Amino acid sequence: MVSTVASPSETHVQLCVGLNADDGARVLDALAFVEPLYRGKTVVTGQDAFAFAEGVATTLALLNTDTDSRIAGLLFELAEFDPAAALTIEERFGEEISELVNGIHQLMKLHGQTFRHKEVMRGKNASQQAAEQLETLRKMLLAMASDMRVVLVRLASRVTSLRYFAEIRLEDEKTHGYARETLDLYAPLANRLGVWQLKWELEDLAFRFLEPPAYKRIAKMLEEKRLERESFVASAIARLSSELAAAGIKADVFGRPKHIYSIWNKMRGKSLDFSELYDVRAFRVIVDDAKTCYTVLGLVHNIWTPIPAEFDDYISRPKSNGYQSLHTVVVGEDGRALEVQIRTHEMHRFAEYGVAAHWRYKESGGSGFAAQKYDEKIAWLRQLLAWKSEVADAVVEQDDIQREWVEKLKSASLDDRIYVLTPQARVIELPNGATPIDFAYHLHTDLGHRCRGARVDGAMVPLNTPLKNGQTVEIISARGGAATAAGPSRDWLSPGYVASPRTRSKVRAWFNAIEQQETLSHGRALVEKTLQREGRTAINHEELAHKLGFAKVDELFLAVGKEEFSLRNIELLLHADDPHKHPPKQAPDVETVITNKSRASSVAKGARSGVLVVGTDGLLTQLARCCKPAPPDEIVGFVTRGKGISIHRANCKNLAQIRKNALERVIQTTWGEPGKETVYPVDIFILASDRQGLLRDVSEIFSREKINVIGVSTQSAKGQARMSFTAEISSTAQLQRALGIIREVSGVLEVQRQ
Repeated sequence: MVSTVASPSETHVQLCVGLNADDGARVLDALAFVEPLYRGKTVVTGQDAFAFAEGVATTLALLNTDTDSRIAGLLFELAEFDPAAALTIEERFGEEISELVNGIHQLMKLHGQTFRHKEVMRGKNASQQAAEQLETLRKMLLAMASDMRVVLVRLASRVTSLRYFAEIRLEDEKTHGYARETLDLYAPLANRLGVWQLKWELEDLAFRFLEPPAYKRIAKMLEEKRLERESFVASAIARLSSELAAAGIKADVFGRPKHIYSIWNKMRGKSLDFSELYDVRAFRVIVDDAKTCYTVLGLVHNIWTPIPAEFDDYISRPKSNGYQSLHTVVVGEDGRALEVQIRTHEMHRFAEYGVAAHWRYKESGGSGFAAQKYDEKIAWLRQLLAWKSEVADAVVEQDDIQREWVEKLKSASLDDRIYVLTPQARVIELPNGATPIDFAYHLHTDLGHRCRGARVDGAMVPLNTPLKNGQTVEIISARGGAATAAGPSRDWLSPGYVASPRTRSKVRAWFNAIEQQETLSHGRALVEKTLQREGRTAINHEELAHKLGFAKVDELFLAVGKEEFSLRNIELLLHADDPHKHPPKQAPDVETVITNKSRASSVAKGARSGVLVVGTDGLLTQLARCCKPAPPDEIVGFVTRGKGISIHRANCKNLAQIRKNALERVIQTTWGEPGKETVYPVDIFILASDRQGLLRDVSEIFSREKINVIGVSTQSAKGQARMSFTAEISSTAQLQRALGIIREVSGVLEVQRQ
């Protein structure tokens, strides 16, 4: 615990530990600056403001943080007592320290909001929702800090407040709230960042206020003071280190005793009695390779008496999450148990930063790709902190190392997500760049559709305003009215209005539903108009749809509204029901549907297809109707009498006869560059088992492939349908794709180009 009555010289030494003379002078200058401004004033916890600032800065010094962090720890309460002096921070101490102080203020706003969330969680998932909310709060705290040193200052601030409560033995509703917030939010963050010095103290202090009887009972059961327990572990480490050195084994040996909260957690979670706990005192041995792990195990068992039932070999049999280590419990000469963990450096790194990291299996975090990405960032932050600890004692280029670490830590924020609050203080996680529209759709799709405005921190803002971490957002929504009046705006699909793909898909889905309804109404009107023209308004729409091969009448209306189904088919069906009215020109067993474009117009388009006659320019060409060539068919030209050059496919049967009779009139040709609108007529034959809706299914494929059908003839006999189509294509590749799809249609037996 940091003493509040330490002499000035002791305080100065503690504040400047690990710093050079110039940086130490900067910290002491900040201390002298705030002392007259803080004297006689108290912070929100009731503690003397100057003592509080000293406690925060000293805690940061013990964590071996940089100079600016310690100065920010001294200054961040200044705005509460002297706003005018706070405005001079940047001028006096620099822009970087000013930004640090502002970042700490932003995080301090979380206190009082984190547990104001009054929304009742009902049902079986209530505990899961509460856990998810806490996890989001932890992420929010990290994300709100653009500089990760802000989080360290916040943790130091919280442990200083709890130390004060413990010192004055204050136990009331306020301390209970601080303790609960600490245990749920700040201690897990210290754990994730690997700041063990603060993690155990935050947990123990919070546990002391939340469960006073349990805390006192466990403290009494330990029957020794913390320093004595630490002394026991230290002596065990010294003895083992001596034995290892004598055996020529290079190893890192370190450890600390279990703290009170951890002991209680284990007793409660595993239903164990205190006498059954063997890891109250524990240390780790880190060596270079797995073989040495077993050598060290032999030495440990030679020094102390092992408990066979408490030995676990996770090296030869790793845990399911990949964790590897040797665990053994031994009994010392005084009869006290001691747990020893032995692993390699690689195993230790994996246990600390990999999927088996301590906080991964002791906390219920997220899952999936997003959680993995977040975990990787946290692991990197912990590595930065560990690296800082390792290089703190370096002599060479100490200042350069310090600056490099600070720069990396400053850029280590989790900036891919933002965290904002509802008016009820519920934390909402959104993608970076999210707007009030994203916020509304995240809460509820209907609220998103009815969103008409937003207040951010009480002020009205445009709906395309990017949100920032920690802001409180309130949505103003439309009430009642027509569906279209309460719907989203098409502007929301423009860049800058939404950041979440989920939001964009919901907006698109709304407009798709509206467009589908309009198409349905348009198709219904066209069908009803056709029935009215034919004098058949009394016909049942459902029966009509079934006769045309549609399962539901709405499918018929949609197909007609999208122009994927010709009204001519309805007319033909009605005429078939009444053969005396408008009899078809063809025999009853042959159906011919001709669209507005004639064969002549198609051939004319083909004639302008850009066929090149080798060695000649400007000759009139036309596509032969017998074989209907199209790119990239191999073609040959035939010089006709007075009609230019007729273009045939090279394998045309008529061309084979021409070669025999007039070979001299056959000339070499090739395809030129076709125009944008150039199409080529081709004949397609389909043989299929006859069924209801066959013609509709085939016609839909031509429509989807953007192939215009200019003629169709079908004939049915003995359960088989023979269908002939004349279609306009831009290339044979387009045709082959369509024929491949038609082959998959139910009942189709054969498909070929004639």
